[in-house]
Amino acid sequence: MSAHALYVAAAYGISVLAIAGLIGWILVDQRARKREAADLEASGVRRRSQRKAGTTA
Repeated sequence: MSAHALYVAAAYGISVLAIAGLIGWILVDQRARKREAADLEASGVRRRSQRKAGTTA
């Protein structure tokens, strides 16, 4: 294997690891945000988009 092919393979490998890490981080963070939203809804906090028209906070 030439030095160029080794460099390209290493670059692709590092890129795959970085992208996989970002995807994992996003999935873990999404789960945490959903849990926080569920906790807030359970405590009575509602989204602004769910308020009735004409009411103010």
